[in-house]
Amino acid sequence: MGQEWIRIGGAREHNLKNVSLNVPRNRLVVFTGLSGSGKSSLAFDTIFAEGRRKYVESLSSYARQFLDQMQKPDVDFIEGLSPAIAIEQRGSAANPRSTIATTTEIYDYLRLLFANVAQPYCPDTGNPIYHQTTTDIVDEVMKLSERTRVMVLAPINIQKTETLKPSLERLAREGFVRVRIDGAFHELGALSPDVLEAGVSESLEVVVDRLVVQDKVRVRLADSIETALRWGDGIVQLLYQKPEDRARALWEESTRSNRLYSPETGRTYERLEAKHFSFNSLSGACEACHGLGQQMEFDPELIIPDTKKTLKQGAVLPFYKVPKAQIALYDAMIKGLSSHYKQSMDAPFKNLKAAFKETLLYGSGEELISFQTGTGATRRVHKRAFEGLIPMLERQFEESESESSRNRLKAYMSPIACESCHGLRLRPEILSATLGDLSLFEKSKFKKLAFPDIPGLSIMDICHLTIEQLQEFFEHLKLDEFQYKIAGDLVQEILTRLKFLNEVGLGYLSLDRESGTLSGGEAQRIRLATQIGGGLVGVLYILDEPSIGLHQRDNDRLLETLIRLRDLGNSVLVVEHDEDTIRRADYVVDMGPGAGVNGGDVVACGTVDDILGSERSFTGKYLSGVFSIDVPSNRIIPTPDKGYLTIKGATENNLKNIDVRIPLGLLTCVTGVSGSGK
Repeated sequence: MGQEWIRIGGAREHNLKNVSLNVPRNRLVVFTGLSGSGKSSLAFDTIFAEGRRKYVESLSSYARQFLDQMQKPDVDFIEGLSPAIAIEQRGSAANPRSTIATTTEIYDYLRLLFANVAQPYCPDTGNPIYHQTTTDIVDEVMKLSERTRVMVLAPINIQKTETLKPSLERLAREGFVRVRIDGAFHELGALSPDVLEAGVSESLEVVVDRLVVQDKVRVRLADSIETALRWGDGIVQLLYQKPEDRARALWEESTRSNRLYSPETGRTYERLEAKHFSFNSLSGACEACHGLGQQMEFDPELIIPDTKKTLKQGAVLPFYKVPKAQIALYDAMIKGLSSHYKQSMDAPFKNLKAAFKETLLYGSGEELISFQTGTGATRRVHKRAFEGLIPMLERQFEESESESSRNRLKAYMSPIACESCHGLRLRPEILSATLGDLSLFEKSKFKKLAFPDIPGLSIMDICHLTIEQLQEFFEHLKLDEFQYKIAGDLVQEILTRLKFLNEVGLGYLSLDRESGTLSGGEAQRIRLATQIGGGLVGVLYILDEPSIGLHQRDNDRLLETLIRLRDLGNSVLVVEHDEDTIRRADYVVDMGPGAGVNGGDVVACGTVDDILGSERSFTGKYLSGVFSIDVPSNRIIPTPDKGYLTIKGATENNLKNIDVRIPLGLLTCVTGVSGSGK
């Protein structure tokens, strides 16, 4: 019996009245009952608390010191417990770096996928860029016709502020014989003083080797290429002269690199690894916003929130939330500016000229303004350019060492998309690596793309897709045989997690959605899908009303997910009021009979049929139809005299510029499928 049941004896946590109960293991069990009847006290505060406490106690004393110690719940004993995981109804932490992609670990798989099979492009030209190994370069040279002359050169980085002498002397000490300076060859041992003392040069290359293509030079060529790549910081320049071109002294030149190299711009990039696709890593994060995708800037609408106010009434909010001495100085600035532009300080701000508003916010440039400070003997007139409200606040924010002053100024700032990465969090060379082969027509449905003219989608383009769209993208993603060997398993892992998210009714969310913006129900279902994707067995899962906020269409898919979690070999305990969930349960525990001090007891337990036959169970009476919620026979009709709450042009998230009128003084229900924009 101990292996088939969780046995609870004498539970007295909160309002529980010495509850003793057997709950079947590896089943879907629903705890239901009136609000406040003791469901959560039994499921979370007793069963989960004891399961977690026992698991922590099984760890070593060294490991336990890093974990919070949970107090033993007020219960005589609980037997048959497994390691417990609680998936509660609560929002996620408001960390701007936490997104659905990172929370579900899908982003980790995407980073590995892109590092291995994405095609890098030059962010400046949009052309594909490649890297080659030493063997690749040697193979390419050895394919040239026999007796082709080859020169292997390494470009040398030179300081633009120095002469060539130090660099040339260093190369001579290392045993090199020839160099090419600005396209002309020179012997290192026979350089004239003019060349040694020459100023800035456009280019300096050292000749590493000269050879003729034939079978026996392969090893020598490989050594020379390695040396050139080392001296050239990953770049080697090759000069060829075919036998038929010797009479005309014609040489062909090409550049090769073991790094990602753009021939048109001459720029090299690091070979892409998983770390480069992380916006939490210095290797990949945008240098301007450090991977946040947004920057805080002073917002004119927060600086002047009420445009009906006049300048005299304090329309410029930051000027009147400072010490009195500063208020007098700011008043003088406003008066001087108003006088110069002939604007009334008694007129509402919204009625002032646009040019004046622009100058007030951003400064007068080189135009001088007269400002008067003091009165009587202390009266002074200053003539200078006006800095502007926003530049002034930016300067104060940068110069302030007081945390309270900075916090005061932050009240006038709003987050905006980073101007460097346009909110995409990563560096341009990372965003220009793409996957898939989508036409521009197909791309037109995406709101924003990192590089619209580059084929395929970047990792952040993919994260902008909804989970439903993303599942379709990966189901149709074409990989060649070599790519499939490398990344086939990664694609399957991504698809598996996307399917679970779709099944719990989250297909409308995009992967780049910040975790802190999710509702409690959405955050819970994401954690549920993550647990299913983890494939754990023998675990006790305890969930808090997972159906809350779900449309009936999506509730069926959620139930299938809970059943799948059970079928993996787990015990699933759900605190729930939803009728469909109760009817699909293997076992139901009905708490009551009332709430608070009138609850805390098990009024019925067993199958749904057992609950239906219980005289004490309110749940059973509602399920059987004995009790019901009556539909009102009369509805109150909206009347114009009570007015309406009017919303015009709403475009937040997925709203499509809608206009809505909601009658005041009535109970109004806004409904629709999950993710419809309610």
